[in-house]
Amino acid sequence: MPDEHQTKSVLISGIGPGLGAALCRRLTREGYAVTGLARSLDFGARLQTELLSQGGRFKFIACDITDERAVSNAVQWTNDHHGTPSVFVHNAGQILIKPFENTTPAAFEAMWKVTVYGAMLAARVMAPDMIGHGGGTMIFTGATASLRGGANFSAFASAKFALRGLAQALARELGPSGVHVVHSVLDGIVWNGVSRDLVSLPREKCMEPDAVADTYWQLIQQPPSAWTHELDIRPGTESF
Repeated sequence: MPDEHQTKSVLISGIGPGLGAALCRRLTREGYAVTGLARSLDFGARLQTELLSQGGRFKFIACDITDERAVSNAVQWTNDHHGTPSVFVHNAGQILIKPFENTTPAAFEAMWKVTVYGAMLAARVMAPDMIGHGGGTMIFTGATASLRGGANFSAFASAKFALRGLAQALARELGPSGVHVVHSVLDGIVWNGVSRDLVSLPREKCMEPDAVADTYWQLIQQPPSAWTHELDIRPGTESF
């Protein structure tokens, strides 16, 4: 939970039309200056126009989360213009549903790099400054595949398993210095156009992005005496 000495600055990787955008909208409404990273120039620019027109402080930066220099430059811009982030959300990711025999080494590596290597690059740059400013919150977005690997999900599940391991290690290492590290298990599909087309689920069987963003906001506000490290979020229609 940020204290009075910390800046209300947030960096979010992966600002697609689902959860990423919902987080940007929620946090700008709460008075945070938000920096959003994504590869999609078109969506990022449109989201920036929307939020600035509503009086929010928001900057979109086109950034490959797997490029160490690009990530460092994005964090430096945020430090210079929005202040040292007290919140980092790693929401960048992609999904690959393919039989193992059809999963190429290149696709497997790309999945790992976006999901966990990119998370490491950003966290590595921000952790020292967070600690120096009294702490902060890091949230890593996981999935059902963080806990169990299903058929045709070898690349996705292995990457999400690795992200969970990274979050656990960082929680134990950075927690004593005031950094709240959270791993969220999104046990279901977050509603957006891409997920709708991918899995053909009706909206009532998906998680609403704004509702998930509300939960993330609650995590950011938690006092150190009652931190959550891992939680699962699912629609009421999801079996588990």
